[in-house]
Amino acid sequence: MERKLNGIFTLLLVVLAQLTFAQQKAVSGTVTDEEGLPMVGVTVQVQGTNSGTLTDFDGNFTIQASKEQILIFKYVGFAMQQITVGNSSNVNVTMLVDTAALEEVIIMGYISKRKDDMTGSAVQLGSEVLRQTTTVSVDQALQGKVAGLNVSTTSGTPGATADIRIRGRSSITAGNSPLYVIDGVPITNENVSGSASGSSLSALASLNTNDISSITVLKDASSTAAYGARGANGVIVITTKNGAAGKTTYNASSSFGYSNDAIKGPQVLTAAEREMLFYESLYNSYGASNGFTKGDAKQFYLNNLNSFGNDYVVWNEAGRPEANWAKVITNSNAPIQEHNLSVTGGGEDHNFYASVGYFDQEATVIGSDFQRVSGSLNLTKKFNEKLSFSTSNTASHSYQDGTLEGSAYFSSPRAVKFFMPPTYEPYNKDGSINLNTNLPNPLWVAENDIDINRLTRILSNNSITWQTPVENLSFSSRASIDYRITNYKRYRNRISGDGAGTNGYGYQSHNSSTSYVFQNRLDYKWLTGPHSLDFTVLQEYQKNRRYLLEADGEEFGTDGLSNLASAGSPTLASSQFTDWSVASYMGTASYSFDNTYVLNGTYRREGNSRFSPENRWGDFYSVGAAWNLHRAAFLEDYTNVNMLKLRASYGVTGNANIDLNKYQVLFGYSTNYGGTAAAFPSQYGNSDLTWETSHTLDLGIDFAFLENRLDGSIAYYSRESKNLLLDVPLSFTTGFNQQTRNIGRMSNKGFEAELSYAIVRSEGFNLTLGGNIAVNKNEVLELAKDAAGKDITITTVTQRVEVGEPAYAWYMPTWSGVNPNTGVDEWYLNGKDGETTTNFNQAAKAFQGGSALPEVTAGLNFHVDYKGFFIDASGFYQGGHKVYESWHLYTHQGNAYSLNLYQGINTVLDRWQNPGDVTRYAKVQNSYEPWRYNSKFLFDGAFARLRNLTFGYDFSDQINKAAGINNGRIYIRGTNLLTWVKDDNLVWDPEVNASGFTDMFTPPTKSVILGVNFNF
Repeated sequence: MERKLNGIFTLLLVVLAQLTFAQQKAVSGTVTDEEGLPMVGVTVQVQGTNSGTLTDFDGNFTIQASKEQILIFKYVGFAMQQITVGNSSNVNVTMLVDTAALEEVIIMGYISKRKDDMTGSAVQLGSEVLRQTTTVSVDQALQGKVAGLNVSTTSGTPGATADIRIRGRSSITAGNSPLYVIDGVPITNENVSGSASGSSLSALASLNTNDISSITVLKDASSTAAYGARGANGVIVITTKNGAAGKTTYNASSSFGYSNDAIKGPQVLTAAEREMLFYESLYNSYGASNGFTKGDAKQFYLNNLNSFGNDYVVWNEAGRPEANWAKVITNSNAPIQEHNLSVTGGGEDHNFYASVGYFDQEATVIGSDFQRVSGSLNLTKKFNEKLSFSTSNTASHSYQDGTLEGSAYFSSPRAVKFFMPPTYEPYNKDGSINLNTNLPNPLWVAENDIDINRLTRILSNNSITWQTPVENLSFSSRASIDYRITNYKRYRNRISGDGAGTNGYGYQSHNSSTSYVFQNRLDYKWLTGPHSLDFTVLQEYQKNRRYLLEADGEEFGTDGLSNLASAGSPTLASSQFTDWSVASYMGTASYSFDNTYVLNGTYRREGNSRFSPENRWGDFYSVGAAWNLHRAAFLEDYTNVNMLKLRASYGVTGNANIDLNKYQVLFGYSTNYGGTAAAFPSQYGNSDLTWETSHTLDLGIDFAFLENRLDGSIAYYSRESKNLLLDVPLSFTTGFNQQTRNIGRMSNKGFEAELSYAIVRSEGFNLTLGGNIAVNKNEVLELAKDAAGKDITITTVTQRVEVGEPAYAWYMPTWSGVNPNTGVDEWYLNGKDGETTTNFNQAAKAFQGGSALPEVTAGLNFHVDYKGFFIDASGFYQGGHKVYESWHLYTHQGNAYSLNLYQGINTVLDRWQNPGDVTRYAKVQNSYEPWRYNSKFLFDGAFARLRNLTFGYDFSDQINKAAGINNGRIYIRGTNLLTWVKDDNLVWDPEVNASGFTDMFTPPTKSVILGVNFNF
């Protein structure tokens, strides 16, 4: 009986199995990446079952599944795809890079590599990190985020450029800015402002940060050699967002806030303090020779108004009003707002991403603001199994109402704060603007002068990919255009200010720049057993054309007319055309054995029109190796070791960042002789000019322990720049002051470390702390020599380039202090120590230690979340460098500039008054002193900033469901909330540009922003 029941039961199982298999079918297809290339080893699984398979070398798979079952596709570094089985037995899938796992796949522009396959130094930041700081230009969001990357904001004016240095200074007189690459295409990025005396405008300000998926910073030769002669300064790779197959989703975000200066900065004297110090200066300067006491100094002034002016008389008669020019020119709580809407979606054979955005920010000084309208449309279409097309397009229009800044422009609102005496009132008694001031009233200037930059930029990047009949070999072709139009308009009113002397002044320029990039490439992937090989061969051509038309004029007949058609006296009409081109051939290969041992190699041959035909082409290369120890047999039992990799690379990259046509002997034709056109020698030229090269060794350890809770990297690098593109001084008997040559060497050596630790990691509570630190040592190794065989140093009034020292090391007389008996400044005779002198011209110059670039940079980040609530914080530190105060003669010394003509900073109140006083500031004197650049105004530049602090809440599932959205977030963010400065004597904002000088720029801003984000 039991045997009979077993037989019946077995028969029933067979019948059930037959019914089940009758409903299943063989589902097959191909899995490719975004470029249309087949993906090997993708996991394909039927949801809820143990049934699964892997894609083969061609990306093909076959699996048994029933209709309505869900197939799950997984691959490390790519977003998981879920496809419901329908009537068709064919399913093709495009895997997209997972923005939540960007740390696993490094996008390097031309190619992408898994982190295990990297042999060089590269750091990638995802969109979530980039959006933690609200900035107009995306490069400023990198501050403190990457070891070895130093970002210095040149101005707090919205849209201004930033100085970026990767692993220090690679060149002395050639460019040091990194190369920027967007979606695999090199672009030009520079200051596109139409004015050298006004606010700068970064070309990157045209990009909307919300459209960016990731930014990768490439630092060593193994990472940058693919970019050849433009990789010596590092490469910043920007990747824009793409669509994803599935239901169409929308993302909307809005933020509102306000900004103020990050620090108060120098505080000026009140009118009463200024008057008091003025009388004291008269006594110190003339009391002994004219026989009057300090108490009689005011009467001495009244007796000599012809010599000193009557400003204080008028001020006293007016009732001693205290003007506050700092308050007048400040735009307190300057508003800032941003709004974005994006949509993404797609199907089996296509995906798309589209967005629109609006950004509006006012500056913290009157009369300046920035606005941007942007839009993007990215589309990928797979025509068939062999052919696919991809296009990404961005267009934006930026408007910057700038201001005069960067120098002591008396019409600049920022400069007037430090130059306009407080004895002059901003307004008349009837409320009208007071024009009877010794400097132009910034209130009038802001209302009646014009400084406007308009930038329109279109980026279009299009590619087509063909899977050739050769197995695993694909061909793709790309065409990209970067089209920029910049219009600048300047007008100086005819009533008061810079245009008053010419009855008004106007200037306008139209600048169009077009950059074309054409690429053709072959990609091959080969996998057999433990061996893996892939290579890319690329041909690239880039052409840039720039056209400038400019004109200006004077004598405007009436107010309210600012176009040049209304200028009665045209004074300039000029046009320029420049172009340059780069052609290159590149090959890169990567070999992996058992995913444990990795070898990478890159070779690029590149030609640049900046050099003569005989020296136009250069060869650049890199080799790299890595050992993934965590895959080695002897670490198999160490489950807490998730990744441990040793890597090393060496390579040669180049620098061609110099002005055009430097190799040519040039004649100028912008003059006349006897009323006819005339030519004159304008450039000495050098037909032997060629590439500057950087030879870089990079050694590193990458690691992840404790289920990836602790991860980071440690690296050492040594980079030697050779055949520097150096501007060498010439004897004036040649008729020229310098010539660009390939001569000289310089080194940068340093250590870098990055570390992140998930202190607590759970479903409801997470706590992570991370940071980075970098140390860089720069040294000049060789310079040009004169006829006698001596080094030709490059010396300015404050800096010097000399063998054995950092490039542009601080070099000036050394201030020994204020003599406590006499109250005058003294300097060391030998420039270092010992005997002192009161005669500045007798004091020798000496190196002051360090340069303008930090030797130490660091960043710190913190994240905590609990049941939807979260806090993100990040800060950065710079140190080991010094900062020089540019305009101390006029504002920071007790002299006639500060007390009689312009305005002084209130720190001079702590001046010497009586014998025995130990002070930093000498006794005040009524004299117009000459410039004395010395170490008294050279300060330790070390500072730290709380760059970002965000508190927010991610909506719970219940709230999302009730609101009918997928997810939502609300947050409040503060930027640059706290600043610590090491040197108490540095009263200016410590964040200065790469030159190391404080200046009359709008300082970085401190902002508070409330924002919301919805996905539906």
